[in-house]
Amino acid sequence: MTDLYNRIVGQRSSFENLMAKVPGYRGYKEASDRRAADRMIRDHIVKLLKDQLTRLIDVEKKILSSGGLSEAGHTREAKMKLQNFIDRINTATPGYAGFYDAQKVGPDELAKLYNFDAALLSYVDKFKEAIDGLDKAAADKTALPGAVSALDAVGAEANTAYGLRENALHEIA
Repeated sequence: MTDLYNRIVGQRSSFENLMAKVPGYRGYKEASDRRAADRMIRDHIVKLLKDQLTRLIDVEKKILSSGGLSEAGHTREAKMKLQNFIDRINTATPGYAGFYDAQKVGPDELAKLYNFDAALLSYVDKFKEAIDGLDKAAADKTALPGAVSALDAVGAEANTAYGLRENALHEIA
């Protein structure tokens, strides 16, 4: 995630480079760049998670068409956890600036937040693996409850991890 921030900062124009030398402007611009990086990261994660949500809906249809009506309620719960996770990431207040003063978000805090975002991104793969398992289990009624449970557990863990990110942001404030 640091590469993304560095890429955003590296895209400054000559005017911005000049203004960066004006007292007070640099802190403002860095806060603005952190907000932009935060939004880009979260938009990317949301897009990838929405792709997984679409896959989950397709797998649900497959389960229903093969007579897995009893599991539909359980997959709905797991789907709601995934949707909640997506919504929380998508609607979050900018985490690296915004209502936080530029002086309060130092390099250590920023690194901690980037680590949380890397962890959030890892949930894309965890959801993908769980949905892959659910897809395989759709044909095997005995494996289906375990696959649904595994997907539900990923959703619960992802939302807990997101709560930890929010707590980290509040500690910085």
